[in-house]
Amino acid sequence: MDYFPRNNRTFQILDAASEGGYSVGAYNCYNDDGVIAVIRAAERCRSPAIIQIFPWTIKFQGPHFVKYLVEAAHSASVPIAVHLDHCIESDDVKIALSLPFGSIMIDASTLEHEDNIRECREIVQIANAKGITVEAEMGRIEGGEDGLPQVEMETILTQPNLAKAFVQETGVQLLAPAFGNIHGKYGAGGPESSWRLDLLMDVHRAIPQIPLVLHGTSGVSDELFREMRKYGILKINMNRTVRDEYTKYIAQNAGKLELTTLKMRGVEVYAKSIERVMRDVLESAGKA
Repeated sequence: MDYFPRNNRTFQILDAASEGGYSVGAYNCYNDDGVIAVIRAAERCRSPAIIQIFPWTIKFQGPHFVKYLVEAAHSASVPIAVHLDHCIESDDVKIALSLPFGSIMIDASTLEHEDNIRECREIVQIANAKGITVEAEMGRIEGGEDGLPQVEMETILTQPNLAKAFVQETGVQLLAPAFGNIHGKYGAGGPESSWRLDLLMDVHRAIPQIPLVLHGTSGVSDELFREMRKYGILKINMNRTVRDEYTKYIAQNAGKLELTTLKMRGVEVYAKSIERVMRDVLESAGKA
């Protein structure tokens, strides 16, 4: 019988990715269209996947939506985990720990370093006891999207020596490093002009056993995504990269098609975008 964390779905998916030399997409979903699209894409590609939502989704659609989401994900014919991203408020954490998430992200990165450690350590102990793995952000990934605050401050980068101590002191299972990546849109130079890949590699070397998570992926090229595996990135958060074509289709056809037709065709557009990433970018297709 497997014990925590080896009996945890998020851990199992990322552990297999580490062994297999690929990364797994964590796809931000806002409604049932996104959930259905991820599951269909994953089953068609025989790919593992992670569906993730923001606390906004729980507030807007209610805890029962999470229960539907988890049941749908776990009923798929391939491994799909459910993750709650960017828990900032204490109430978000409290609700998250009462729901059947496979993993949650604790975002206490706006706190002082020692306060971040203390906050994460306390939550890790509670979450792990419930079978939930924990991702934390160290440093500060600047920017704002989907209910996250716009931080008017110089980006604080993750320091490799502190990352090792942070993981040891908190017990987190996943780490989201800050190496010049930002939430939202990048400037004219794109990610290439701001990402410190040398720093990211140093973080990976400091904690090689810890799966790293890539945040801030809007505008990232396929080539740059493919490079991430060698830097220890196993979980790649995907939002607009796979959602923009769906959003465009819905905007162009809302009011022209019956709602049932609009949803079916919209989900198909969404699923195709996800399939492309699974097959051509992350190389997770055929791994489940």
